[in-house]
Amino acid sequence: MDILKLSIIIPAYNESETIHLILDKIKKVKLIKDIAKEIIVVNDFSSDLTKERILSYIKVNPELNIHYYEHDKNKGKGAAIHTGISKASGECLIVQDADLEYDPEEYNRLLKPINDGFADVVYGSRFMGSQPHRVLFFWHTIGNKFLTFLSNMLSNLNLTDMETCYKLFKTSIIKDIQLKEKRFGFEPEVTMKISKIPKIRIYEVGISYYGRTYEEGKKIGWRDGFRAIYCIVKYSIVH
Repeated sequence: MDILKLSIIIPAYNESETIHLILDKIKKVKLIKDIAKEIIVVNDFSSDLTKERILSYIKVNPELNIHYYEHDKNKGKGAAIHTGISKASGECLIVQDADLEYDPEEYNRLLKPINDGFADVVYGSRFMGSQPHRVLFFWHTIGNKFLTFLSNMLSNLNLTDMETCYKLFKTSIIKDIQLKEKRFGFEPEVTMKISKIPKIRIYEVGISYYGRTYEEGKKIGWRDGFRAIYCIVKYSIVH
């Protein structure tokens, strides 16, 4: 597959302290085969200075292909991703959190299986490979592995990290999926739905993970874990 452009979707909610830093990281990345970057930032009705920081960054960096969109009320991370997907024009797209937990330098690691013609979807796993991983919460890790196990059991996949932010899709495939979850249910929903696509080729590659504590701004909580279980079961049944 010839990939001319990668669409990078950034859902942002109250990320005024880090949004410019992640944009700097994306700016510095040189993609394989001279693939161009399309950056789509979706501000999910932030109450801090996220909007001002993004618009200021665009003004200072006019050479970057950055598109800014905003919601008129807080709808959730999943809803922001839906907006980004609808605006994407690249042959492939990836979701990039606005914090600093995931490193854009690893885009090429995820692009390679698709660029080489082997994959349609590539997941970046925090639980495989030898890349750096911040040591954080035991129960959070157990929760992630349980959700991945449940997802695998009902989808017949063998992923190691279903909940990863780094999921790279052929844009034509993800645009054809009707997505409904507006908050953190996006991860299990999209996983269950792509698993049902005939002859879909899903790959995993190991990535690094620079996790945040809740004091540093981490937003996902135990309620989102229960919602993920609900989504896994629901979308394993719904066709």
